[in-house]
Parts: sequence; structure tokens; C-alpha cells
Amino acid sequence: MHNGTTITQFIIEEQRKIEGATGDFTSLLNDIVTACKVISNMVNKGELIGVLGSAGSENVQGETQKKLDILTNEVFLRSNEWAGHLSAMASEEMEEIYGIPSQYPRGKYLLTFDPLDGSSNTDVNVSVGTIFSILRCPGERVCPNRDAFLQPGTQQVAAGYALYGPSTMMVLTTGNGVNGFTLDQDIGEFILTHSSMTIPEDTREFAINCSNMRFWEPPVKRYVDECLAGAEGPRGEDFNMRWIASMVAEVHRILTRGGIFMYPLDAKMKARGAEGKLRLMYEANPMGFIIEQAGGVASTGRERILAVKPRDLHQRVPVILGSRNEVERVVAYHAEADSEAAA
Repeated sequence: MHNGTTITQFIIEEQRKIEGATGDFTSLLNDIVTACKVISNMVNKGELIGVLGSAGSENVQGETQKKLDILTNEVFLRSNEWAGHLSAMASEEMEEIYGIPSQYPRGKYLLTFDPLDGSSNTDVNVSVGTIFSILRCPGERVCPNRDAFLQPGTQQVAAGYALYGPSTMMVLTTGNGVNGFTLDQDIGEFILTHSSMTIPEDTREFAINCSNMRFWEPPVKRYVDECLAGAEGPRGEDFNMRWIASMVAEVHRILTRGGIFMYPLDAKMKARGAEGKLRLMYEANPMGFIIEQAGGVASTGRERILAVKPRDLHQRVPVILGSRNEVERVVAYHAEADSEAAA
């Protein structure tokens, strides 16, 4: 027997606070939870069921797909297509949107997701995760097109992620704070374990891929140089650096103890015409929503992430998010550098 609040109970109790709620949104979240339980089981078993390694294919971004990328994408589609809550889905692993098959009813929501963020880590048994975002389908929902998904992050109804680590966790926001649930494997239920998660405004921990240092813009290099200078430098404090190469794991660490995560624009991206590394719809927007709801800040360095108006389903953006005071410092450095360049 458990004596905690299950995620299903939590969602239903939240629904009761909304006048006129029909239960569609609650049922959709439950379908997403089911998909994440299935994925957790697959990731947990790994090579025991032959799901590790490369699939020998590429996704729409030209990235090599792991077997689990394909399998988890299929799990999300099958778990969410049939119940009548969605009008369409969009995945980081698919070039086009996925319309709900004609044999199923269509609903009023749109779902975007990265089925297995950090999948390159699966072969070395490092934490990975699933990221998702829910939007309302604008206008007629009989046959939505790509444009229906191109809504700024401020329009998200909910966002969340599942972290598949030493324990499996689900972190969720519906715009009223952030709550974390841990999967009890014995009963197959997510139990509320981290209520009202908040991010400390200050931090002495940063996460960035320093192998790209030679390509960074001056504001980012200035910030990291100050951190690396430690107590003897201009900040007068020693900093620690972390890098997991799994956005879900990086964000979860920030939610639990503070920090700043950066995947900034750099010269290498600019040279190939890219606007950033991480995907706006599948990574930056949902994580930005979660971070803001926990009291943090999410920026491109020059703009609030949630204010970016998407132009494309697979648009990329720079990402700088985490503890408020550190993110705002990096944003200020960008503003200062841009002002000097324009003078």
C-alpha cells in the first residue's frame, strides 16, 4: 500500500478546480503517462530486449537514429492516437505532422514531443528522457496542418518530461507551478514526491559543452571565462561545471538544486545557416515553460524563448535557461555586446 498522491489523482483534483472542464485534458495526460511508463520499461531493459544501438537511419534533422528513437516514437503515436483527445501530433523524429487516423475521433489538442531526448546516452547507460508539450488546436480541428502547431510557447496548455534515471520521474506543469512524480515500479504508479518545485535564483554551477568554446560568441565566452576564473576572478566565487548531453537530465538537476544550462548560438552554427542546436517546439518551449513556472528564466540570449514565434516545425534556437540571476547576467552580456557592435 502507498499513502501518496498518484499522478492520476493529482490531475483529476486539478481538473476539478477548472469550471466547465470536460475531462479531455485529464485523459490526454493519462495517455501520455502510460506512454512514458512503456518507454521507461524499454529503456530499463535495454540490451536484454535488443533495443540498444543504431537503427542505421537518420531523422529529419540528419541525426543518426538509435533503435530506441524509432521504437519510442511509435509508442507515443500508438498511445495517443486513439482516444479522441488530439487533432494531430508532431515529433522531433518525423518530418511531417501525424494526423489522427480516420478511424479515430479527433479532439481539440495538439501534442508535440521528443520521444527520447539524449538517446545517444542509452548505449552507455546514462540518463535519458521524454519531453512533451500540449497546445490547443486553433479553429477547425478536422484536418490541421503544420501551421496549426506554429504557436509561441506562451500558448502551451501543459508541458512536461519523463526522466529515465536511477528512478523514473515525471515532471509536469499546467501553468500552475511545477510538480514531480516518481514511478513506484511495484504498483506501476507515479507518486507525487516533489511538490511545488522551485529553482534557486543564484547558483554556482553551469552546464555547457566546452569543446565548442572556440566558436562561442563573446558574451558566452565572457561569462564562462568569469566562472572558470573562480574565487580569484571578477565573480569572486568558485563554480562547478556539469555536462550530461541529455537536456532532460540537465534541466532536472537545475530544478532540484539550481544551475544554468547553455546551448548558445556559435560561429559553427552560423556558418551552416543554423539558428541554434535545440528544437524550439520539442525541447526549448516545453523546457522553457517548466523553468519559468519554477521561477527560473529561459532565453535565447536575446529573447524570451516562450515569446519566439515559430516559423517552422523543426526550427532551432539558442537556449540559455536556469537560475534567474545567472541567466539574466548572460542576457545582459549579450545586450552589452550587441550595443557595442551597433555603435
